[in-house]
Amino acid sequence: MKSETHNSKPFYQLYAPICALVFAVGLSACSTSNTKVEDPNSPQAQELAQAQERIKASELLAFCPQVTIREGTSVITRYGSADKTPDNLIYQASISNETRSCKTVDGNMTMNVAIAGKVVPGPKFAPNTVNVPIRVAVIQGTEVLYSKLHNQAVPANDSSAATQFVFNDANVSFPKPSAQNVQVFIGFDETGDTPKKSRKK
Repeated sequence: MKSETHNSKPFYQLYAPICALVFAVGLSACSTSNTKVEDPNSPQAQELAQAQERIKASELLAFCPQVTIREGTSVITRYGSADKTPDNLIYQASISNETRSCKTVDGNMTMNVAIAGKVVPGPKFAPNTVNVPIRVAVIQGTEVLYSKLHNQAVPANDSSAATQFVFNDANVSFPKPSAQNVQVFIGFDETGDTPKKSRKK
């Protein structure tokens, strides 16, 4: 009976495949760690989120001038060419609420100023589009930083009920004030812009 002889391999040949496998797994783990997505619950992610919230809070607390409806400009009435009596009223327009938002870019403050209003039809009203003159003005002391007159079109097609409207001027822009001494006024302006007189030569 022939005896079988087992040729024993050298140590490095026997464990070389195992070492290669371990090395490959190690490389895979390293590669995976380099592309790992940040855990939103990790301390670093939470710290970043808190910092972003602090930035938002500081923006909210930044100076943004209040909007005031100038006294005497919250209501306008139209009678046409007839006598100004209740029976001859065409419509009455009024402003009820105002709001604004601010942002500062490159030393300039830009505001979005908005109001809500309504047009109430009178006895002489006929359904049509009503144009109401609305002025936005920014004043700093005695200096006018911004002033613009808008004609807001309000489709008023119901002669038996009030028509709501919203107006906004998103381009109110002026240099960022160094002190909180800026006032923003809004209201109806029936006088319009006064034309400049030309100089005589």
